Amino acid sequence: MNLQLWPSNLFLPLPNSELNRSSKQFSFNPLLVLTFALMSCFHIDAQEVQLRGAVLDSIGPLGFANVIATNPDSGNLAGYSITNNEGRYALSLNEGQTYVLRASFLGYQTQEKELTVGADSADLNLDFLLKAEAAQLDGVEIVYEMPVTVKGDTIVYNADSFNTGNEKKLGDVLENLPGVEISDDGEIQVEGKTVQKVMVEGKDFFDGDSKLATKNIPANAIDKVEVLRNFSEVGQMRGVTNNQDNVAINIKLKEGKKNFWFGEVTGGSGVDADLDPRYLLHPKLFYYHPEYSLNVITDLNDIGEVPFTWRDFFNFTGGFRNFNSSGGTRFNIQESDLGFAVAQNNRAAAIGTKFAAANFSYAASQTLDLSGFGIASENTTSIISNTINQFILSGIQEQTQVQSEQNNQLGMLKFSGIYKPDASLQIDYDILLKASNQTQDDATFSAFADQTNDIVERKENRPTSIEQNINAYYTASENDIFAGQFQHMLRSEDPFYNAVTDLLPFAGILPVSQQEGRFDLSQEKEVQTNKFDGKIDYYRILNKTSHLNITLGTTLSAQNFDSKIFERINSGNNLLEQTLPIDGESSSLINDVNYDFMDLFLGVHYKIKRGDFTFSPGLTLHQYGLSNTQLGSTVSQNQWLLLPDFFALWDIKSSENLRFNYSKTAEYTDINNLAQAYVFNNYNRLFAGNRNLGNALSESFRLNYFSYNLFNYTNINGSLSYTKRTKGIKNNTTLVAINQVTQPENFDADNPDQIYAASGRFSKRISKIEYRLNANLSYSELFSRVNEAIQQSESLTQNYRVSARSSFSDWPNFEVGYNWTRNEYNNGRVDQLFFTQRPYFSLDVNFLKSFYWTVNWDFYDYSNQENTIRNNYNFLNSTLYYQEQDSHWEFSLQGTNLTNNQATNTDSFTEQFNSTSQYIVLPRIIMFVVKYDL
Repeated sequence: MNLQLWPSNLFLPLPNSELNRSSKQFSFNPLLVLTFALMSCFHIDAQEVQLRGAVLDSIGPLGFANVIATNPDSGNLAGYSITNNEGRYALSLNEGQTYVLRASFLGYQTQEKELTVGADSADLNLDFLLKAEAAQLDGVEIVYEMPVTVKGDTIVYNADSFNTGNEKKLGDVLENLPGVEISDDGEIQVEGKTVQKVMVEGKDFFDGDSKLATKNIPANAIDKVEVLRNFSEVGQMRGVTNNQDNVAINIKLKEGKKNFWFGEVTGGSGVDADLDPRYLLHPKLFYYHPEYSLNVITDLNDIGEVPFTWRDFFNFTGGFRNFNSSGGTRFNIQESDLGFAVAQNNRAAAIGTKFAAANFSYAASQTLDLSGFGIASENTTSIISNTINQFILSGIQEQTQVQSEQNNQLGMLKFSGIYKPDASLQIDYDILLKASNQTQDDATFSAFADQTNDIVERKENRPTSIEQNINAYYTASENDIFAGQFQHMLRSEDPFYNAVTDLLPFAGILPVSQQEGRFDLSQEKEVQTNKFDGKIDYYRILNKTSHLNITLGTTLSAQNFDSKIFERINSGNNLLEQTLPIDGESSSLINDVNYDFMDLFLGVHYKIKRGDFTFSPGLTLHQYGLSNTQLGSTVSQNQWLLLPDFFALWDIKSSENLRFNYSKTAEYTDINNLAQAYVFNNYNRLFAGNRNLGNALSESFRLNYFSYNLFNYTNINGSLSYTKRTKGIKNNTTLVAINQVTQPENFDADNPDQIYAASGRFSKRISKIEYRLNANLSYSELFSRVNEAIQQSESLTQNYRVSARSSFSDWPNFEVGYNWTRNEYNNGRVDQLFFTQRPYFSLDVNFLKSFYWTVNWDFYDYSNQENTIRNNYNFLNSTLYYQEQDSHWEFSLQGTNLTNNQATNTDSFTEQFNSTSQYIVLPRIIMFVVKYDL
């Protein structure tokens, strides 16, 4: 490899000349720019007058009533408010204007009043007294005209009331709504909770992933956004399960988008900073009918827009529910991959994407609904990184340069059916097939302790899985409900690993026959999993405020694990494969393992509501049976455990609550940690399992506060959590220089792992600007064994973000913010501290009627405490759109990474070493893009 290490105290300039793209660094201080921008956000219009009052009926105040102010000439919305629990509302109105005020509430006659706000007026007061009516024939129309309507646990947002006119996708619409955010990963979060399901017209949209919805549903098709809090897919279970963290979103389409095909076709071409051609093709079609729907999404590009990563693939649940989440057992089947490289924030040196997906639903009859989807994706990624690894025990510093060429072919199919013959019975069936083909070629240059090593690695994996799920819910009587849930999974993995290296690691473990030249070592591995989960719940409704839940269930798993390590020897023109060890008798490098896991459990939970408080204590009795067969013998374990859990809820107000959760969990490993013979994890890491591993016990305490006030548009949520893990499955590592041999073991109760975490979010909308403040803190104390010495590692991570975002209809819109991250790692021998400061800014401007310009800028200041590592870099993206009114055609000139930044930075922490890395990113790209709305 023609690579040389960069200086130990500097990341840039990069060693490879073809990567040395010039990147002009800004000479001004970005914090001064941010301070100025933030100060500009706090402008308050001195000509505004506050109108306050109450909405009442003949009995008293009406909470969640709507009050809107409109211009009497144009009919345009000038402001709106929703009353609080005391029936109070507040509106900001401009002086010297006349308004029509309307107060409405379902089941009441709408009351209308005209108000003129004079010049130099003081704050005003105006009350409304509504009269009930027997029937409100046009009640639905009134609801839909309101910007926000609250109906029980459902909040309905009228999209046009919040849109500025420049929205392109669903994600843009959602970010305008109070209490709704889009995370950096593209997930929808409502009032701090992650949305679990997105529906369009009540039909699932790629069940199991919200990112496909936020980035693909056209904004101009959206009429209403329904936020479904305390969501339950089964109406019968709504009153007997805890759904406080379950949130779904249903999109209502505009009338012109129903019973018609709609969508868009986008295509573009351009060049990067090196004048290499770039392309984009992104057609998508949608059709919605009351009885059926069809969605088709495709995407081909090489400009770094990745609609579906391999991480998305493995995290994609397909809507499969967590099995027995409160039962007290955590038995997770691990992925047996080989640590495929991951693009940082979807940024890499080169990314090519081919993506196609289709989603359908069909109401076969009044009692049977069918749905499903298919996803196919291929991503080719080039990842180039420079890394410094600081090993804790030895103090050795390893510097590596890695160039990875990765190809991921991903496929997924799902089919679902819901049979509901009457209100008392519902049966659901799902089947999900997943298959992928992953390959990665790595070229690594490593330098440490006056030694260098040139390594070439090949990683392959072709995992496949079939998951099936059948659920049945039956209401036998008003007081008796039965629920059955059964899941089955078949999974197969066959990861392959090859390393060709100058230096032979683990010379005392790998008895290679070759004594000079480069060493060529390979590993084959195959893991088969057959897992069944099943349980039956009986709910006895004792009275209107309490019920009893009895659960009987089991988890059964059978796994096989086979692996071998062998060397390849050049013999003339032939490449010979020779299994290690040479005599074939030792089992230290050959695995042939069978592992069976059984969990039989009986649980009892009692739920009672007293006033504003709800309590739900529970106990679950488990019988565990484990056996693994390897090395010619079988090791078995049998154990009984009684595991408690507790849930408490205080409903302070209708939109404010405090929740507490406690659980004690038994954590069991799968076969990957039990196979005794060595397996490669990396060129300098060997792993050997421990067939005598027992379970860990974890106690978790979590306190959540939530408040959402539509009266003053304030959203507050926070959480505190503490987790203590005893007898944890920890690593026992033998470390020689940079080479590691690791074996898991159960640590004694005197050295528990402890994790403390706190998070908080605050957002408030004042006039047309929403202010947000986020804070996250995490502190962990973890134990491991390194070279037979117990080592305590501590990590403290802090992240704070403050931002302001406008939503003007007639003025340019902006978002400005500042993000600060502090990562501190202490492994007993080395204390390291890293900082990342990130001011960011975006601006949207309409001009000359048909033009729309958007720009966003992120500045990163990355450093360690000693300033031996410091890097400033920024990303500037901008797009100029042109579209005439009512035209189907849109033209745009798009620029990404306009400053031609070369790299990003990140740091990480393990119990053996700390790392700080630099990742090369795509160069500046300029694209001309054409979009046609169908």
